[in-house]
Amino acid sequence: MEAQSALVTLTVSAPILASDPLLALVASIAPPYQTKVTITKKGSDLSLSIGADSSASVITHRNAILRSLCGSGLHNALDTIGSSPLCFLGGHSATSFSGASPTSAIAMAGISSWMSVADSTRQGSADDASVLLGQLNEYLSGRSFLVPSVTPTVADFDLYLAIVGKISGEALETSVNGYNNNRRWLEQCGATLEELKIVAAKNAAYSKVPTAVVPKGLNPKPRPLPLFFYGEEDESVVAAAAAAAATSAATKAGGVKPGKAAAAPSSAGGGGGLTDEQKKAAAEKKAAKNAAKAAKKKDNPPKGGDATPAGDLNISALDIRVGKIIKAWEHETADKLYCEEIDIGEEKPRQIASGLRPFYKLEEMQNRDVLVLCNLKPMNLVGFPSHGMVLCASNADHTAVEFAVPPEGAKIGERVTFEGFDGEPEAQNKVAKKKIFQTLAPDLKTDENGMVNWKGAKSVTSAGQCKAVNGMANAQVA
Repeated sequence: MEAQSALVTLTVSAPILASDPLLALVASIAPPYQTKVTITKKGSDLSLSIGADSSASVITHRNAILRSLCGSGLHNALDTIGSSPLCFLGGHSATSFSGASPTSAIAMAGISSWMSVADSTRQGSADDASVLLGQLNEYLSGRSFLVPSVTPTVADFDLYLAIVGKISGEALETSVNGYNNNRRWLEQCGATLEELKIVAAKNAAYSKVPTAVVPKGLNPKPRPLPLFFYGEEDESVVAAAAAAAATSAATKAGGVKPGKAAAAPSSAGGGGGLTDEQKKAAAEKKAAKNAAKAAKKKDNPPKGGDATPAGDLNISALDIRVGKIIKAWEHETADKLYCEEIDIGEEKPRQIASGLRPFYKLEEMQNRDVLVLCNLKPMNLVGFPSHGMVLCASNADHTAVEFAVPPEGAKIGERVTFEGFDGEPEAQNKVAKKKIFQTLAPDLKTDENGMVNWKGAKSVTSAGQCKAVNGMANAQVA
């Protein structure tokens, strides 16, 4: 069915529509009597005409087309609860005009900016997307979504699809391991997109837009209800209750209610809780077991190594050293990577790959003094074995990047420490397994003078403090 009184006309080629699931979803969900969709077979057609033919305004930029469809182009039909599955612009579209709501105006600007970040992510590498996830976790620590909204917005979906288009499967699971804010955001965006696919499928008879193929993100982890016990139950009682709860959850037949004690089925066949004799026997057995554990712990004190609690980790766990790039060249196939040989005072130079081609010319890479994070597990970056990371300062949206550098006179290979933190670095395997760098990195920043600090503690070398080479202030260092 073709809209006879359409407010907008979307013209898009089939190849573009097939490669852009977000555009396909929005076009499918848009009110069919107000939206005319013309799909051409070939080429790169993409435009949105708003209004009557004689006075129509035409938009050709993809992000602007999406924002218009979600907002003013359709009189905010996709940004109003009741007429849309959700508020694609967070409910800010109508109130952002004419200064009606400064908060909404800022939110709309944020949506535009985040969609630009999504563009950069699509054009970047998987390594770039992984770095972005690390920064995003901190940003989302006090936010549900990218801008103030009760549901994901078009910006959330755009960035989500850009990320899962670069990192998926086990690689994505690994990238978000320990990043609870990222996991929560990714799971919510993925689940909401699945709901939107259902709505789009219902509209397919009218919209004639092909079904969108949405890349698979995370597999949401099951979160069973907690089990509660008196504290003196035997292990067999606990195991039986856990098994019963698992079976109950699997069959959706109910579970153990919070605040109630979980109990094993009665051996007498009548059901109910533990008898006084059972409780007494369980308490005696538990006391004996605890005494045995205490004696064993006394005889075998824990070793240092992996016993460090996460809350006790500090910047001394990272092995950051002064290095010099002695040779750099362009990666053969990855258009954002440089390959480098870096002298950090070892027997032979380390080979490291860095995503710096958008920010530095090849000649600017040669003979550079740099800071190198050395105790990372080797990674294969697009076929190149990389044995560490060159540290750089960057702004929030990663559009500006500059080297973090040692002071003049610092010795090649010397370790960079931080005031008040003098411990030994952790082993590569532990840094990877415990996500130590991801835990510590959010607090590794430059101050207002561009000097490198961790939680306010100054970086230290034999020649002074490290800095961002051009003095980038209040920047993330990674």
